[in-house]
This record gives sequence, C-alpha cells and structure tokens, in this order.
Amino acid sequence: MNFFYALIFILVALTGTSYAQQASVPNETGIGTTGFPLPRFASLHSNEINMRTGPGTRYPIEWVYVREGLPVEITAEFEIWRRVRDWEGSEGWVHKSTLTGKRTFIVTGSTKNIYEDADESSPVKAHIEQGAIGQLQGCTPTWCKVKLNDINGYLPKTAFWGVYADETFR
Repeated sequence: MNFFYALIFILVALTGTSYAQQASVPNETGIGTTGFPLPRFASLHSNEINMRTGPGTRYPIEWVYVREGLPVEITAEFEIWRRVRDWEGSEGWVHKSTLTGKRTFIVTGSTKNIYEDADESSPVKAHIEQGAIGQLQGCTPTWCKVKLNDINGYLPKTAFWGVYADETFR
C-alpha cells in the first residue's frame, strides 16, 4: 500500500513540475508577446550592454557587449527580457531597452566588396573587413542595399550576418 501512495505522490509531483516548467518557458517561435515575430533581428542600442544567463537582474552577467549597432537575433521573449544570439553563436538575455529595431549587419569571413549596384560586375565602391558593422536599408532575395559610414552600395547576402536567407524588405 505504501508503494501505491508513493507512486501517486511521485506522479503528482512530476505533473506539477511539468506544468510549472511549461508556464515559465518563454515564447520561442511564431509571434512573441510583443506581437513581433520570433525569431527576428535587432541591434544593440548602446556601447555597454549586459548579457545575462537568464531573464532578470538576479541572473549573473555572462558577457558585456561594447559594440553599439551590433546585430543580434532575438530568439525568445519573457516579460521585459529578450534572449538574443550574436553572430558568433553566443546566447543570453538582455533587457528590451538595450535593443533597437534598427537593422544592421556585420561582415563575416574575409574582406568583402561593396558594389555600386546589386551585381558583382558593377564597380566596387569599397572593400570592408570582417567585423565591420553597417546599416541594412533593404534586401532582395540575394542582395541588400547597405550603408557603411558614408558609403552606400550593395552586398550579397552571403557576405554578412544579420538577415535571413529568404528575407526581403524595403
């Protein structure tokens, strides 16, 4: 008889834990609590942003970003906190006020060319190094119009991180 009660107790405890865990899991796909899609890209609003191990100030700071404009991918929302992933794959939580909807990109890999038009046979306007950050002004299925300092031009989507392969916008 004691075994029976112990089994019921364990099942109730596990079921309660399961419900509690489900209730605390942040929204990770589709539409977030803000009404915006998940995942989505944003950028860092300032030069000093704490990335935490969880959604709240009680969680330890895992990383401090010191690069305003760095693109990040928002992968989850929990109240006023956003789970983000950077171009190197690091993930953590930041306060929503540290992010902006301004779309930016970061050059990955080797030196890339900014072209005058969305065509690799058009004149090269500039060479940009890995780690350079600029603004995205719009994207077609294969190219994006970009601005880096005073240079306006085009980059193929494969040249940088900060936009989805199938994403288009103006």
